[in-house]
Amino acid sequence: MSVIIVSYNTQEKLRKCLSCLDSSVCEVIVVDNASSDGSAEMVEREFPLVNLVRQESNLGFGGANNIGLDLASSDLILFLNSDAYVQGDAISVLCSVMEDTSVAACGPKLLNMDGSLQESVAGRLTLSKVFLEQTYLDVIARKVGKGYWRTIRLPMDRKSDVDQVMGACFMMRKSSGERFDERFFLYCEDTDLCARLVRHGRIVYQPAASVVHELGSSSSQNRWLAVARYNLGKELYFRIHHGAVASTICWCLNRLGAFLRLVPGIFVVTKNLREKKQIFAKVLFARSSELNPRLGKRK
Repeated sequence: MSVIIVSYNTQEKLRKCLSCLDSSVCEVIVVDNASSDGSAEMVEREFPLVNLVRQESNLGFGGANNIGLDLASSDLILFLNSDAYVQGDAISVLCSVMEDTSVAACGPKLLNMDGSLQESVAGRLTLSKVFLEQTYLDVIARKVGKGYWRTIRLPMDRKSDVDQVMGACFMMRKSSGERFDERFFLYCEDTDLCARLVRHGRIVYQPAASVVHELGSSSSQNRWLAVARYNLGKELYFRIHHGAVASTICWCLNRLGAFLRLVPGIFVVTKNLREKKQIFAKVLFARSSELNPRLGKRK
């Protein structure tokens, strides 16, 4: 089994992530996306059994994972974020799920740092779900099981078939022939991959496997950029799977959401709302060229 980890300026978290793995019993590949914080040097120094790949530029999440996928010697692949910390026998539990040949991919229960359940399972991405998300109505929809995120509605005492699992930690087979679409720089590449993996079999959520995920580590310092890239990822997803009209509608809904979040900061002046205003003003006027340098390119 091969574990692939993409690293970008998360040295301390990457150290913790690697410390939770036994590289003597599974192949561990770290693809460093041109980090400037000494991440690659730390791996070389402290984890000599890890296969380290240094990139001269940031290829994005999907592009870097594909580099690792090409190098992996095993058919069973675990994609793992550098800020995700495997608990106990989680990997072996996921491997046991994949023993069923009808399963194309699986994911574990993700936990926040305080041990609370993290949303990691979603339904199909549709324009109605984008509308609910951008108009604050998704919170209500989740309570009745109609929201985009579905984790809290799933049983925790058994595995479940789902539409998609989060890319922070999920397992698939290399022999499926599927890989990340490199037109996605960051966000929604896992949604796109799961949409293709379901053609090969079931996607399974296995809560008996636990992984702690320190959500958003690489993007926490540029909140507006993370939000704008997430929006762009959704627009690209709709363009690929549903055409230009659906993508344009998604673009409009995303801008509506940014505007609705910008309005309170216009009329009320507090530190939090001022910061929120700055974030969503940038999101509202963000250009694709500054969000995704790889857009339109595919390996």
